[in-house]
Amino acid sequence: MALSAQEALIYVMVVTASADAELSEREFQRIDSLIGRLPVFQGFERTRLPGVANACADLINGGTDIESVLDTAIDALPERLHDTAYALAVEIAAVDLTLRQEELRFLEMVRDRLSLDRLVTAAIETAARARYRHA
Repeated sequence: MALSAQEALIYVMVVTASADAELSEREFQRIDSLIGRLPVFQGFERTRLPGVANACADLINGGTDIESVLDTAIDALPERLHDTAYALAVEIAAVDLTLRQEELRFLEMVRDRLSLDRLVTAAIETAARARYRHA
């Protein structure tokens, strides 16, 4: 079954959260929060989130490498949502306020697979740093 664009964006977030080998409750809550407030998820039934997230996690836990799961998600996305996908990946990676080396490498891989301009990704990353900065 092909993924919808909304499901593909959720896969990108789940795979990003799993890049450090753990999908934390905080990351899952952020995914749920983003789905509840972002226009790109308008019409998506939030009650479907656990099922979509579990389907993605099952692929990863079942032996499908994370890059293949990411490619499946990206293949389902229209190009106009590539920057949105990267912004969501950065948002999830930044949830715990520290980026581990695995997460940084993963974000680099996402950026490359989405073929986004470096200026676009730098702007997305700078905006995330500004949102999460402490006083």
